[in-house]
Amino acid sequence: MMYNSQIKTPIGVLQIHANDTHIVSIAFADEPLKVQSNEISELGAAQLSQYFKCQRKRFSLPLKASGTQFQSDVWNALCDIDYGKTASYLDIATAIGNPKACRAVGAANGKNPIAIVVPCHRIIGANGALTGYAGGMHRKSYLLTLESR
Repeated sequence: MMYNSQIKTPIGVLQIHANDTHIVSIAFADEPLKVQSNEISELGAAQLSQYFKCQRKRFSLPLKASGTQFQSDVWNALCDIDYGKTASYLDIATAIGNPKACRAVGAANGKNPIAIVVPCHRIIGANGALTGYAGGMHRKSYLLTLESR
């Protein structure tokens, strides 16, 4: 059985999808959906609400993203980027022991199914420029500004 919760944020509706034991995705949505929550999805909603109020810098959620081993390695490395900090694709490629895999890291980053909690928004270009974000560049910019306060 799948459950979902959602929260309204300054940059749109966030939907939290969970099974009985783990959050499996967090994504921005254009339209609200009918909520059928459970304890796990509600925990995600509560922690994300705290994040947007600058009351939470680290998440403590049971996560289970579906992906390849390489994608999982990238997503785990993203979780090592501290709140308010950024990293490049090269930094992540190096962290997973494959410094020549910058493009593959970029592709895995773009397929991250758990927005914000797995902080793919903290990835910037090697030259410091903002790079793409599946949720939209306006959201990425907002999140980085929020974390820089």
